[in-house]
Amino acid sequence: MIHSRTLERPSSQTEENTSTPAVRAIDAVKTYGKGDSAVRALDGVSVDLDRGGFTAIMGPSGSGKSTLLNCLAGLETLTEGRVLVGDTDLAHLNDRQLTELRRNRIGFIFQSFNLIPTLTAEQNITLPARFGSSVIEQDWFDQVVATVGLKNRLRHRPSELSGGQQQRVAVARALAARPDIIIADEPTGNLDSDSGAEILAFMRNAVAELGQTIVMVTHDPVSASYADRALFLADGRMIEDLHMPTYQSILDQLRAFGE
Repeated sequence: MIHSRTLERPSSQTEENTSTPAVRAIDAVKTYGKGDSAVRALDGVSVDLDRGGFTAIMGPSGSGKSTLLNCLAGLETLTEGRVLVGDTDLAHLNDRQLTELRRNRIGFIFQSFNLIPTLTAEQNITLPARFGSSVIEQDWFDQVVATVGLKNRLRHRPSELSGGQQQRVAVARALAARPDIIIADEPTGNLDSDSGAEILAFMRNAVAELGQTIVMVTHDPVSASYADRALFLADGRMIEDLHMPTYQSILDQLRAFGE
């Protein structure tokens, strides 16, 4: 639902110290299986992700990057260590509370757009707010729509939109509820290079102009070069933390992996 009132941040953001990282992992360990067959997907990862930043997580296949993303989003629980979203320790939440946190404080952008085919673009964008506790203010909705360039497509259904336009709807949906953090898992993986560049530019603008926090898993150095920071994982450990990465610096690091 959209309301035309003064813009307000959700209480989860206004009540927390703005200097608190948007999300942090502390000595994060994730193990799958037991005994000799156990796989240590995360092996003591610690990282703070500040508010208003765009972070790319990279690494070779099996490095633990997707596991880290899922644990930061509360989609998977750690075997050891802690994940905090703002001041909230996810280990202290029950299943219902975790569901509410993901609904109200975390936005998601996936490789497969995950739009409801029978709903218009506008209805898809506002859908999470109908199930959560957030209210989308009209001014904010208009700003998000303008940022992702959807003003003339709001009444179109997904089948009437290109792949790039569908992903714009997904980006707008993630932004609309003004979550503490947006989790993006290979968001341009199903797009051609031009559409992918548009989506990354919209995400970059969401950070620069709207103050959003985005964490993105990607294997693509071009995509990662849009970020403020690139974290590199290998064998479940963080081995490099590049600030203001360039395409070349990312490529050099990936070559060190033999990618």
